[in-house]
Amino acid sequence: QHYFIQSNLRLDMSGRRESFAMQRKESIVSQRSSGSTDHASNRRMSRRSTQIDLGLRRAGWQNAVGRVSLIGMLGRRYSRTGSIHSDSEDAAPKAPQEQYENTYRTEPKESQRFPTQKTEDIIKSVFQSNLIDQKFGDQDLTTHLTELIRLQVKQELGKDTRYKVVVLVLMGSHAGQGVKVASRCLWYPQFDKFASYSYKDENLFAVGTVYGVYYE
Repeated sequence: QHYFIQSNLRLDMSGRRESFAMQRKESIVSQRSSGSTDHASNRRMSRRSTQIDLGLRRAGWQNAVGRVSLIGMLGRRYSRTGSIHSDSEDAAPKAPQEQYENTYRTEPKESQRFPTQKTEDIIKSVFQSNLIDQKFGDQDLTTHLTELIRLQVKQELGKDTRYKVVVLVLMGSHAGQGVKVASRCLWYPQFDKFASYSYKDENLFAVGTVYGVYYE
């Protein structure tokens, strides 16, 4: 009897141990499964939160860029005085450009040749009207004389001329010295001309030269 009771107790204890072990395994498996599901759900929630956060950031940047572009467009439409005008008013209508056909002329007309004698008279009149009782030393005087001669020669040639005009004025102090002025040009002597005039008084001397080069 004693042996039978001990064997029954041993069987009972072993059965309890096996059931306890099975329950423990089941609890561990359930905990792992619940932990994995909780971890997966946490990952999903974090991903969703990061996606929502990124979406909000992108929306914020897009709103900011849209505001800046809208402000830029409105700023362009405002004039300096603060008035509002349309873009069509900014673009003023341009006048049609005149286009001329080629004449294929390689020489000037007889009435449009360079007026050598008239050009020399222009230089003479400009010198005599601006250099009388003038003392040498004014640095802007040669520029002024050159511009006067150029304007009068261009007016004499007219608008339809093909001559390019080059004006050179040389001035110096008159102290009894000898001065020679020379120039060399590469041109076509049949049509390209020049005119020159020299002026001298007690204070200064001046040499004016105008070159007329025909432009084909």
